Formats: sequence, C-alpha cells, structure tokens
Amino acid sequence: MNKHLAYEETIACVQCGYCLPSCPTYVTLGKERYSPRGRIHLVKMVAEGKLSLDDISDSLELCLGCRACEDVCPTNIKYGKIFESYKVEKTENEQMPFIEQFVMQKVLPNKFWMQILSHSLEWYQKTNMDKLVRKSSILSIFPEQIRTFEGITPSITSPKKKHRDSQVFKSKEKPKARVGFFTGCVMDVFFARVNDLSIKLLQYAGYEVVMIKEQTCCGALQHHSGDKSFAKKLAKQNIAVFEKHAVDYVVNSIGGCGAMLVEYDELLADEPEWVSRAEQFAEKSVDISVLLNKSSLPFVKEIKETVTYQPSCHLRNVQNVKHEPIELLTSIPGIRYLPLPDMEMCCGSAGIYNLVHYDTAMKILDEKMDNVKSVAPDIIVTSNPGCHLQMCLGVKRAGLEKKVKVLHLVELLAEACNIHETL
Repeated sequence: MNKHLAYEETIACVQCGYCLPSCPTYVTLGKERYSPRGRIHLVKMVAEGKLSLDDISDSLELCLGCRACEDVCPTNIKYGKIFESYKVEKTENEQMPFIEQFVMQKVLPNKFWMQILSHSLEWYQKTNMDKLVRKSSILSIFPEQIRTFEGITPSITSPKKKHRDSQVFKSKEKPKARVGFFTGCVMDVFFARVNDLSIKLLQYAGYEVVMIKEQTCCGALQHHSGDKSFAKKLAKQNIAVFEKHAVDYVVNSIGGCGAMLVEYDELLADEPEWVSRAEQFAEKSVDISVLLNKSSLPFVKEIKETVTYQPSCHLRNVQNVKHEPIELLTSIPGIRYLPLPDMEMCCGSAGIYNLVHYDTAMKILDEKMDNVKSVAPDIIVTSNPGCHLQMCLGVKRAGLEKKVKVLHLVELLAEACNIHETL
C-alpha cells in the first residue's frame, strides 16, 4: 500500500458520475480516464499497488486542477487533496527539471529577479523591440505556445519600488478595517496597474491598506507542481510577515493566489507549531470582491457596455466566491450584464497548463469562446491574471479583437469610480 497517496479520500468516492459534466477535460476529450471519477479510481489503483505512477501520468497530468468537481460532488470528495498527493508523489520519485526548479525556487519568490523581468519587458515594449521581433523570424525558433503568448503580453508598467515597500495607504474616511494587501509575484509584473487600482478602490471603500515589503510568492505554482516542501517554506514566510502588521484582512485580487492563501491551514496541517497561525492567516484571507461588495463604492460614471464574466476556477471552487463579483458588476451604472453559458467551466489557463498542455488548453478555450460568441459582449471581465491572458488569447483566436475587450473586475470598477491614476 502506498501511504503517501490520499487513499482514504479515493475510497469515499461512490463513482456516481455527477462530476463528469463539470470536468473540462472529460467534456473536451470524452474519455473516462480524463474525468475526476476516472482519475480517482486510477490513484486508488496505484495506492493499492495495482498500477504504477507512470501508468496513470497521462490522465493525471492532463487534469487542470480547477476543482469544479468538488463543487458538484454529493459526497464532498476532496479531489484537490487526491490530485495533490499524486503530484507530490510524482515529484518525489522524479527529479524536477533544472529550469523549472530554478524558476519556481529562485525566480518567482525573488523580488530582484521579478523586478528585472518587469523592467526588461517594459523596455522590450517601449523601445518597440516587440514589433521588430514579430516582423523578424526570431520567434520561429520558439515553440508555438511561446510565440502565441508573446503576442498577447499586456502593456507592462513596472510598479514604483517605493509603493511596494512597507507603508500605509490611509482610507478616504474613518477606516472600517486595516487590510494587508497581497501583490503576488506574476501579478505584480504583468498587472501591476490592477494592484495599484485595487489599493485605490480599497481606500475609497473605507479601508486602510498596508503594503508589506517582505511578502513573497504565495506558493501556488510550486504546490501545483508537487514541490510541497518549498510551498510550505513560502507559506511560513508570508504568515510570519503579515502577523507583524496586525491586519484584519489579507486581501488580494488574484483568484489563484487567493485560493492558495486560504488553504495555508491545510498545507501546514501536519506541523503543530504552525497550525494555529496558518488557520488565523487563512481565515483573514479574502478576495477583494468580497470586501468591495460590502461597501458602497463612489460610482460617478456610467459604463454603457454589455458585460459578461468568466470567473476564476479557484476563486469560485476553492474560495467559494461566486456571487460577489457579479453583484459588483450589476451595481455599476449603465452596465448590461449577461451571464456566460457554462461560466463554471475552466477556460484552460490553469496556472501554466496552457503552456505545458497547449493543444488541450486551446480545445478547451475554443469551446469557451463559442459561449462568448453566443453572448456577444463588449467586455469580458476576469478575476485572475492567468484567466485574463487566456481570454485575451481566446478573443484573438476568435477574431474578436476589434469588438471585445478583456478587463479585470478591478479595472471596470475603477473606471466607474473615475479612478485612473495609479499609486
């Protein structure tokens, strides 16, 4: 018996099949082995010694980890725990590629390297080097997915270092609460403006916002890749530095990172000296939409656009934040909100899934865009950077670049409040 796999959780599955219609890979690929039910059974077989990890890797590696199956499961199977146990076991049995390990352990958690990346991308765009590169044949040496995503890289504006150091942004009125703002690593490179606007909105909503210099990467990408020990290291660092500032909430505008933060208690459940601290941190962690929806934002501008919403899977399925973003959208003056059919289905981004499993991710995305076309929105609203880039790519693949914009929820709220300047 393999004691490292989540065997007890696999036994609890009654194989009812309620999860099948919720699973993007099952719906897209149409095979039982690519469904949650099929994957649970395969992990169970490995735990019992009837199959090897190699026998099931094709099935498990194509899982998006969206955890939509958990949301519909009548017996509350913790699929995420089963999937995580597979990833950890696989990583412990196989050496992680050097480049992947370097990026995960040395680049993402390191502010110096992330600043270098941010400034390099900003220079690349401002000097029009990106246009020259696209006209040349240089990109042809790279894989298709790299060429594709280079073409939809958002406009990069590096955050001002002084605004990422520890300081306090006072609320516009008597503060309702003191919040620590979590910037994320990738988010603060590609969407630093969204972070800045998030802080502004929190100020206008009556919150005192604390920026904490010592915070680091949330550990989600490391955890999803099976490097649980390094994810724990990052979690402990974040817990310790946020504790020092005595905040009432830990707020972020990143669906994927937020899901990791709220599960720090589960990540550190086997370390007694950290359990209580992790539970307190997780309890304070909240998506920005939750706090803003409790407030009365000072809308001063009508936005007469048709809008639909593609939720982050981890915001919806892990953090259980389903209604707040939609309620905020419908509160904006002038907005015509139309629900996106099958919005609960993953867009195919899933961290770096769309880079590693590009073909499958594109099949899932194209199905998502068929639903977008049925709504014909002016704006697609997102709540996570990976989803944002994926939907931008979807718009481009569908030939809708002149008709449809992709915006983070925060950007649309800031526009309605006439907040344009960053920090």
